[in-house]
Amino acid sequence: MYNNISISVSDDDSDDLSGRMRVRVKRKRKRLGFRGKKEIFRHLRLIGLKWWPVLLFLPFTALILFQLPRAGVKPKEERKADLGVETESTNSTFVGGTEKPSNLNRLDQVTRVVSGVREPCLKLLSPEQLRHLEFPPALTPDPPVKSIIYRRDVDESHISSSGIALQTYTEGTRFNAFTGNQTFVERHESFKVSETAVVHCGFYSESGGFKISEEDKHYVQSCKAVISTCAFGGGDDLYQPIGMVEESLSKVCYVAFWDEITKSAQEAQGTIIGGGGMIGKWRIIVVKDLPFTDQRLNGKIPKLLSHRLFPLARYSIWVDSKSQFRRDPMGVLEALLWRTNSVFAISEHGARSNVYDEGNAIVRKHKATPEEVEIQLTQYRKDGFPDDKRYRGKRALAEASIIVREHTPATNLFTCLWFNEVVRFTSRDQLSFPYVLRQLGILKINMFPVCTRKDLVNSLGHKRKVKPLTG
Repeated sequence: MYNNISISVSDDDSDDLSGRMRVRVKRKRKRLGFRGKKEIFRHLRLIGLKWWPVLLFLPFTALILFQLPRAGVKPKEERKADLGVETESTNSTFVGGTEKPSNLNRLDQVTRVVSGVREPCLKLLSPEQLRHLEFPPALTPDPPVKSIIYRRDVDESHISSSGIALQTYTEGTRFNAFTGNQTFVERHESFKVSETAVVHCGFYSESGGFKISEEDKHYVQSCKAVISTCAFGGGDDLYQPIGMVEESLSKVCYVAFWDEITKSAQEAQGTIIGGGGMIGKWRIIVVKDLPFTDQRLNGKIPKLLSHRLFPLARYSIWVDSKSQFRRDPMGVLEALLWRTNSVFAISEHGARSNVYDEGNAIVRKHKATPEEVEIQLTQYRKDGFPDDKRYRGKRALAEASIIVREHTPATNLFTCLWFNEVVRFTSRDQLSFPYVLRQLGILKINMFPVCTRKDLVNSLGHKRKVKPLTG
């Protein structure tokens, strides 16, 4: 059978064997690592031989790319800024196209690149020149419009028992005892230009609403130029204007229109109307009996009918309540009206150029119902309004958060017609502005770039949801 054979291995032998194996492994790894480096160098040498022309010109290419902006080839954002599409501020930070709330009280300039040179979007006179700036002499109105007669309808059937004008619908519109009941035939006739225009323009009835105190009436009649804003329904806070020279304060009124809802909301957070109806530089006028249940529509009254609210003023600047005005008002009038020989100034739209595209955006963002937008655009198509993206060399669509105007018969007629379109169709005034501008066809208008609008204000966004009127 088999013999049992036993072999004993001492611990020392085992350690010696494992040690010799570890040495061999280490030496093998070392030799493999050495050959790997040789392979890397060999591959690098082959790449160098194959691509040496590219490697030779690489430093020169980098130098050329570095010098491109100086040679007039601008980055994409600067090329857009050159066209007034995109802008950048020296300090401002924009998030999603809107300035951060931290921009409150900022005075830094917004700039753009023109022909390879960065320059301010709004070129104001020097502070010393602004201190001595005065209103130019009033000129006699030139044809085609010399005067306006405001229609006063006699039917006051839309007055409630309390004397408040009720929002009613005539031919699918919201005409009432404040607006007058403009018929469709009268709408058509109102665009026919004559030396004496006869037009509906709000305030037709003493019972129509939008009441202010006798003291406030006396104040608004003292204004030769005014910056105005409004906050109805408690939606926004009040931001003090900044950036003006001291001398402008005696030449320009600052008026904010509130309703009782906004007054209560502001008082609840400690903003109290002081002596003389003032909060800082703003004169607060609290309006009674607003004519519409739609607060957006109520807001169009001070926005579009400033010549009716300030009957003796020659100039007005409208600023949406979500913005802080931050430039000298006299300087703005000089830069946007007097220097350009214009009577009306408004910003180009920053996102769209076309009324029909704007209508689609309004529906998509749920800012109006598809039905009311379709009624308006169908009428504009029927009237032959084109879908052009340009008008007189500018975008055919405006952004109406800032309106700078001289109160001439032509601009007064224009804003009356604009207001009537807003009442008849939708409260989205950007939709009706281009239509009225083309239909009337007489206005000397300055459509300034988007970056100029951003320089005029610090935009802060709406703070709270607006509370509607009831009853």
